[in-house]
Parts: sequence; structure tokens; C-alpha cells
Amino acid sequence: MRKILFRLLLISGFVVIFFSSHSQTGRDSSLQNATLQNCVQYALKHYPFIQQALLDEQITEHEIKSRLADWFPQISLSANYQNYFQLPSTYFAGTVVKSGTYNNSAVSLSATQNIFNRDALLASKSANDVRKQIRQVTVSDKIDMAVNVSKAFYDVLLTQKQIDLLDEDIVRLERSLKDSYNQYLDGIVDKTDYKRATISLNNSKAQKKIYSESLKANLANLKLQMGYPPTNDLHLQYDSAQMGKEALIDTNQTVSYNSRIEYQLLLTQKRLQRANLQYNKWSYLPEISAFGGYDPSFFSSQFSNLYSQSFPYSYAGLQLSFPIFQGTKRIQNIRVAELQVNRVDWDIESAKNNINAQYAQALATYKGYLNDYFALKENVELAKDVYSTLELQYRAGVKAYLDVITAETDLRTAQSNYTNALYQVLSSKLDVQKALGTVQY
Repeated sequence: MRKILFRLLLISGFVVIFFSSHSQTGRDSSLQNATLQNCVQYALKHYPFIQQALLDEQITEHEIKSRLADWFPQISLSANYQNYFQLPSTYFAGTVVKSGTYNNSAVSLSATQNIFNRDALLASKSANDVRKQIRQVTVSDKIDMAVNVSKAFYDVLLTQKQIDLLDEDIVRLERSLKDSYNQYLDGIVDKTDYKRATISLNNSKAQKKIYSESLKANLANLKLQMGYPPTNDLHLQYDSAQMGKEALIDTNQTVSYNSRIEYQLLLTQKRLQRANLQYNKWSYLPEISAFGGYDPSFFSSQFSNLYSQSFPYSYAGLQLSFPIFQGTKRIQNIRVAELQVNRVDWDIESAKNNINAQYAQALATYKGYLNDYFALKENVELAKDVYSTLELQYRAGVKAYLDVITAETDLRTAQSNYTNALYQVLSSKLDVQKALGTVQY
């Protein structure tokens, strides 16, 4: 009985651990509070390209350490054993005689130390810049990721808002259809009014279906940009009033080239090209290294006595390697390196012009959308007032139903345009921040 109870407890323990770990994995892969900031932070941890960029940093770090290892002593050990079935013969004093022993063994322990080596010296001089370059590439990837996730987030919100507006529109049209049909039954109006209402209602339902399908695609795109599991639910959370406040940005800011990661990358690239130029100039200097070794040898006619006595020898020395003439190879390599430095200078100049153009274009687009946003905000209030007034007048028999349909269409258009303008402002704000180099992630 005790054995049975023990087994049951053991099995139940494994079951609890399994489901606990499984549920924990599910929580880790899902986002409970899907605000914009949390979506960006989730993408930093799960988006494949970002994780690959972080792995590239680690790979680069190990590659740097591998190159710097050339400064350490290079120690090697080799050993061999050889058995002769027949001893080699040699000609000595007019006679052919056998020489050597049947069993031979040797051990070689050697070491070299670089004193001056331009490859190792280049690795030392450029290590920090190489590290900086790969980190800057990661930062660039993170900036692109933050912008893409934010825009995808706004696309989902815009589509959801359009669906909400169509839901409100459908409610209004269903009410109008009911009113026009009742007036038709009472003989107040002809059948064209409620048929027009039916047409408008069907159009709104069809448009809602289009937006509902578009929402699925936009949500899938957001999950893709985040590295989010496609099968997991993602419910976005946002504050419309706060988003309206966040749409504003200081338009009097000036461009600082050093804030742009692309410009920083070019400066790092220029330093690396200068290091490459110096590397080619070092080709006129000799490479110097120290070396040494200890080699014991063993000889015996009997294998059992082979290692009873050794015959060692040791040595140490310096090695200097200096190419005297290589045609004009070194001169041409130096010229190429100089031109590559000059080419980066032109890349930097081109980057400055591009940054100025990008900022000017992004700022102009943002100001245009911002102006539309404020103008369309007023249009929504006006359209609501016009629709309410005409609807009351239609019920009172003063206005034709065509006026109500027109006012309802104007209201829906005003609300849709206002919503589009808000998210266009938010999206264009990201482009301005990217041009300024102030994107947060």
C-alpha cells in the first residue's frame, strides 16, 4: 500500500510540474497588456531579426578574441613513434652498412611569440571600432523594428476604429430604415426613401466586412513584426485621448547628424578604413617573432627499453621576415586604402544631404496631416449637428429623406477622415522622429 501511495504521489508531482511549465511557457509567449510600448518591448525579445543581431554581436566578439589570441604564445606539442622492419642502409668508407635502431621515438615541444605582426596589430587597433560597428547595426535594426511595430500597431487601431464607426453608422441606418418604412406604411412618403435606406445600410455592412478582413491581415502583420505567435490572441490597449496628445511634436527642432545611427555607422566605417590604410603602410615593416623548442629523442633496438634514456636537444631564437621587393603591390594597396577612405568621406557627405532631405519631407508630411487633423476634428462636430437637425426635420416631415442620407454620408465621411488623419499624424510623427534620430524603443 505504501509503494502504491508513493508512486501516485510521484506521478502527480510530475503532472503538476509538466502543466506548470507548460502554462508558464504559454504566458511567456503571450502578451497580456498589449500597449504600444509593451508591443515594442516584446518585439525586442522575440523578433527573429533582433535576436539574430544580438547573436551577431556575440559572434563578432568571439571573432575579435580569436584574432587577439595571436598575441599570446603559440605552443604546440607533437610526438611520433617509428618501428623499422628492416634498418635503413648507408654507404660508408666503401661499405654498405646498416644504420639506426629498430625503434625510434621523438617528442617536440615548441613555442612562438609574436613581437611585431601587422595582422595582430590591426586586430588590436580596430577591436573597439569593430565592436562599436556591430552594436550600431543592432541599434539600427532596433530602430527599424520599433518604427515598423508602431506603424503596424496604428494600422490595427485604425482598422478597429473604422469598424467601430461603421457599427455606429449601421445603427443609425437601421433606425433610419425603420423610420422611413413606417412613414411609407403610413402613406407619408413613397417607397424610395426606405429603399435608399436599405441601399445605404447594405453598403455599410459590406464595407464593414471589408474592414473586418483587413483587420485580420493587419493583426497578422503586427504579430509578424513583433515575432508574436500567430495562433495566440493579441488584444491591443490604448487611450484615444492620450494618443491625441502624443500626436504633437516640436516642429522647430533642427537635425543633428550625430543623432542618426546611419551617420554614426559611417563615422565608425571611416575609422576602420583608416585602420586598414595604416595596416597597408605597416607592410613596409618587418614581422618579428621569437621561437623556441625542446625535442627529446629516443632510440632502442628493443621496444621495452625505448624510453629508458632520452637524447634531448633544445633551441631558441628570433625570426625576422622582411619582403624586400613585391613589384608595386604594397604601393597599390596603400593607394586603394587611401581611396576607400576618401570614398567614405563622400558617403558621409551624401548621408548629410539625405538626412536633411528626409527630415524636410517627413516634417512637411507631418504638418500637412496635422493641419488636416485639426480641420477634420471640427468637421466631425459640424456633421453631427447637421445630421441630428436634418433627422429631426425629416421625422417632422419638413425635409426629404435624401437630405438625411446625404447628411449621414457626410457624417460617416467626416468621422472616417478624422480617424485616418489621427493615425496618419501618428505614423508621420514616427518618420519625423526617425529623421531626427530620436526614436525610442
